[in-house]
Amino acid sequence: MIGRTPWWSVTIVAVVGCIWIIPVVGIVLTSIRPPSEVALGWWRLDEFTITFDAWARVWGQFPLAQAFWFTALLAGLATAGTMLLTPAAAYAFHFLKFPFRRLMLILIINAFVLPQQVVIIPLFQLWRDLKMIDNIGAVLIPYVGLSFAWSIFLVKNFLEDFPKELIEAARIDGCSAISTLRHVVLPNATTPIFAVGILQFLWTWNALLLPMLYLRSNVPLPVLLTKMSGTYESNWDLQSVAAIVTTIVPLLMFLVFQRYFAAGAQTRSGAKE
Repeated sequence: MIGRTPWWSVTIVAVVGCIWIIPVVGIVLTSIRPPSEVALGWWRLDEFTITFDAWARVWGQFPLAQAFWFTALLAGLATAGTMLLTPAAAYAFHFLKFPFRRLMLILIINAFVLPQQVVIIPLFQLWRDLKMIDNIGAVLIPYVGLSFAWSIFLVKNFLEDFPKELIEAARIDGCSAISTLRHVVLPNATTPIFAVGILQFLWTWNALLLPMLYLRSNVPLPVLLTKMSGTYESNWDLQSVAAIVTTIVPLLMFLVFQRYFAAGAQTRSGAKE
């Protein structure tokens, strides 16, 4: 019989949840109240007026819609590329035999400890020579390439417990390596693939450094958010609106894909869904 959850654990979770929600409430209230009312603190309720002037100003003064769709395109392409290439690479490193396999895997995984700031200047010189500055590929390629350090490691760890009998049976039936990956491994590896997709999407959606350096005409939402801070005024109401627009999509994506992530945990035994 399963025991009841201790009251103290529920209390701790509730307190932590309230602490995490407080900044969200502050951002929402700041976006729908006049700056004069929140100048001394959004929590002051001496005067409480609801207005959507900040929302109208943001959409009118800044290319928020364009930045939103460009961010969705950039994050979607980077996530799709990582989810397609990572399982293939992890499958090759785990089940196939080729020269310098272990050395290549060590080099890829060790790239995880390489700070992103180290590759900024060499990449900038390379993109400048290739005339790729202000090109979506200038950030898309590093997004996918830098993710291999942790994504291949994550999927390969999952394949450590993958039933090798399924791979051997596919080979006996005459399946090639690509067919085995497509029809045997991928349907039973939804857990790490969706985990990689969630993490990659959150990272690329909120990325700031590479787009700020390599993009000029089209910029994603995090870069646009940094440009909203005025020189002589803070524009907290405008920044709050942009912050809400920036964070709502990753939150929804995480909630939607988490269902598939949890359901995919049932396939760890190697049985097809």
